[in-house]
Amino acid sequence: MTRKKKTRSLADKVTIRTGRRKDFKKWRHDNPDQVAPSRRFVAKKQQQRKLQAARKMARQESGQSIQIHPSDKDNKEDS
Repeated sequence: MTRKKKTRSLADKVTIRTGRRKDFKKWRHDNPDQVAPSRRFVAKKQQQRKLQAARKMARQESGQSIQIHPSDKDNKEDS
């Protein structure tokens, strides 16, 4: 009687979702409606965007103001 050969990988035989990357990729592909970012991640990104917007506004406020389109009476005074 010969011994049964051991399989090298069980990843192909697994039917439940485990922590393994290959299994997760397959599960994610099969269940696109259940895949969503966590609330913690969403909150973190919202906070980062708020900070980024505040920094941008601060940079704009502190920068020099230049006249791109001078008014008509400014042009007449120069001539």
